[in-house]
Amino acid sequence: MNKNLHHWTHWAESRSRRARKRKPVFSVRLRAFRGSASRGSAFVALCCGLCVLSSGRSAAQGAPQKIVVESPTLKADQTIPRDYTADGRNVSPPLTWTGVPATAKELAIVLEDPDAGNPPPFVHWVMYKIPPRAKAIPEGISIDPAAKMPAEIAGAIQGVSGFRRPIYRGPAPPPGKVHHYHFVVYALDADLDLKPGLTRADLVAAIQGHVIGQGELVALYERKAP
Repeated sequence: MNKNLHHWTHWAESRSRRARKRKPVFSVRLRAFRGSASRGSAFVALCCGLCVLSSGRSAAQGAPQKIVVESPTLKADQTIPRDYTADGRNVSPPLTWTGVPATAKELAIVLEDPDAGNPPPFVHWVMYKIPPRAKAIPEGISIDPAAKMPAEIAGAIQGVSGFRRPIYRGPAPPPGKVHHYHFVVYALDADLDLKPGLTRADLVAAIQGHVIGQGELVALYERKAP
């Protein structure tokens, strides 16, 4: 009996020592979970930081500043006077603008009709390399490519319109429908190397990523059916 008791006591003590050496499964799993959670929190924090940086960059770039485009002879959402159309004198109208960003390096203008063209818009006028401090364009810009630009827009270049010439040509839509004519002014953040002979598509491609200000005046013209 004493011998059996001795063996049982020895077995119990041995099992107790082994149990003390083993780490509890729950404790191991808890530490593993804490380590995983810590790494997960760090990953989430990193992602949030990147999102904040990205948002900061987007906010810094932002949408183009609004330029207010007006004219002493054109009124928004009103009919374009006949003098500025192919039915009249066909001269370019005067335009004025305000709100150009102080950091602008040059300006550009496009006159387009989104109700015509294949594909739209049909382009009636393109002008670029306009000095950034210019506040207006006078009426009747010359159709002679060799003619000098008015002093206030010296250095400006007329691009190629939908009529395949570097001149202004006014509205001449098919009869029976009102067309909308967008006089769009762009302010650019760089003095770009824009050569003569650019079309609207060329200009838009060249100024991509450089537009820091933009505005437009939209006027109407309709030819009545006979």
